[in-house]
Amino acid sequence: MGDVLLSGPAVRAVANGRIPDGSRPNHVVMLCGRQGEAAAALLPGAAEVYSWDSPWIMNPAPAMTGPHADRLIDYVRNSRITEAVILTSFHQSPLPLALLLRLAGVERITGASTDYAGSLLDVRLKPGEDFPEDQPEAERALGIAEAAGFRLPAGDDGKLRLASVPDVADLVGPDPYVVVHPGAAVPARAWPPLHHAAAVELLQGAGHRVVVTGGPGETSLTATVAGPSALDLGGRTDLNSLAGVMAGAGAVITGNTGPAHLAAAVGTPVACLFSPVVPAIRWAPYGVPLELLGDQNAACRMTRARVCPVPGHPCLDSVSPEEVVAAVERLMGGVSSLSTHVSTRRKARNR
Repeated sequence: MGDVLLSGPAVRAVANGRIPDGSRPNHVVMLCGRQGEAAAALLPGAAEVYSWDSPWIMNPAPAMTGPHADRLIDYVRNSRITEAVILTSFHQSPLPLALLLRLAGVERITGASTDYAGSLLDVRLKPGEDFPEDQPEAERALGIAEAAGFRLPAGDDGKLRLASVPDVADLVGPDPYVVVHPGAAVPARAWPPLHHAAAVELLQGAGHRVVVTGGPGETSLTATVAGPSALDLGGRTDLNSLAGVMAGAGAVITGNTGPAHLAAAVGTPVACLFSPVVPAIRWAPYGVPLELLGDQNAACRMTRARVCPVPGHPCLDSVSPEEVVAAVERLMGGVSSLSTHVSTRRKARNR
């Protein structure tokens, strides 16, 4: 989900059409895995969404069989897609997908590849040479789209955005609230449940109403965190309604998770319990007021570990509930810094 949401500015640029040749807007098909399908459907500029699980990205990975490859090739060929912009992250290669797209007849392909691309890419950016690796993922993706010749429309600030956000007053009620989203896709990025529960109690003691969110498989976790008095929405939202819940919050407390990027996409400040297994400069919530919590120099730094390799999980477990509540108070008081959403590259371009 998070990867797809961070691609939003790039998707809008591609949909805007190639500039400056005056071409009409593009009909954009968003290709992603099934875990990102619901998020892709929320992106402005994505006219269609096609889900296909990449064996070189998914974990666990599906078998790379002829029929599995043919499903993608046949779809692309039958859709008469002529151009592709491949938005990989810093640790992914565009070349396996580029090969399949070539077999499907795609004429022009742009991507960022450390490895020699041969005839697989028409426009190749070299990470670390053509653009810096230490930049927000949203800016990296937008840079790939720009290399293909696409630009954001005039007046588009390049932040994350959703096509629409539903009214969820029937779920959350009329009074102000703070969202706590305790779940994480992998253990290395999770703050302990009882730390979350203590933060909820402290927030309520400070006069904040708290709404706890989570997926259908996290209802036990959300019940523990919500306790007897917070509003427990565990298992009661889909991605669209969760966006509405995030949009109405004064602040969101969450880890390095898809919902952190969902909060950013609706403009809500985030207190992010960020495990440094991946770099915060690339993956922190983008373009909103941000409090980054957790030891970013811990021993697990840059390991991309799914399970914490350090006994005691010190990068996050060392963060106290009191620190999290103080971060929320700063966010809601308007004294937190805005996470960088305008890079030096874009500033120079706009002058």
